[in-house]
Amino acid sequence: MSIFIIAEIGINHNGSMENCKKLIDVAANAGCNAVKFQKRDIELVYTKDFLDSPRDSPWGTSQRDQKLALEFGKEEYDEINRYCKKLNIYWFASAWDMNSVSFLKQYPLKYNKIASAMVPYKEFLEENARLGRYTFISTGMCTMSDIEQAVSIFKSYQCPFELMHCVSTYPLKPQHANLNSIKTLRDHFNCKIGYSGHESGLAISYAAAALGITSLERHITLDRSMYGSDQSASIEPNGLKMLVDAVRKIEQAMGDGKIEITPDEIPIAKKLRAHIPNYVLT
Repeated sequence: MSIFIIAEIGINHNGSMENCKKLIDVAANAGCNAVKFQKRDIELVYTKDFLDSPRDSPWGTSQRDQKLALEFGKEEYDEINRYCKKLNIYWFASAWDMNSVSFLKQYPLKYNKIASAMVPYKEFLEENARLGRYTFISTGMCTMSDIEQAVSIFKSYQCPFELMHCVSTYPLKPQHANLNSIKTLRDHFNCKIGYSGHESGLAISYAAAALGITSLERHITLDRSMYGSDQSASIEPNGLKMLVDAVRKIEQAMGDGKIEITPDEIPIAKKLRAHIPNYVLT
């Protein structure tokens, strides 16, 4: 089964539909299966005091100015829906509140995502599970009991899902990646396990691919030097193409694990063992 590769655009479009379309193009051209966004009702996700607090950004001097500028509404998501359909690439989004779950219901999405921050929110998980959409559940900042609750809820609603090993630091330090958790989660829950990475570079994602993940999510950007909290831990266009190409090669290279002489080895074996008395290739 091929690894499902998700290009996380998130808010790296910086409020620009032009940037957004360029990022969708980058994902489609690299061979990704889907692009993902983040949807928030900022009045529910953030406190008034936080939104009123100062923050210098290209859009103003408060946190509210910045958050509003980065948040796409119906007009933008209608265009995302149209554009992704045109390019034959899936899109979906991680909702961060109940209003955003309702907002995303209006689109015929095949996939869904639970962000790590939302995993302990029982009622939120239930609302998502009711949708019946195949759901990727990130496990950053979660205890095993948090994950067990999420799995139990999705199973109870018979909603298909897979877990994604994740460490919620930006950028992730290699020594904190703990990729052996992929096996731990697979053994404990007996389900598909993906990897959602926030590291710089590609090596850790390559290693995750070799550990048998079924999905891989990485943030993408047009330029890591652009304004934004997620840009520095994101992959630029050339890097994304390298990642997808390498992951597909890793999938092929893993093989079926059987020990046997391959057809391509037979003529080589006959040549290099010709001097061995009574050698018969079996």
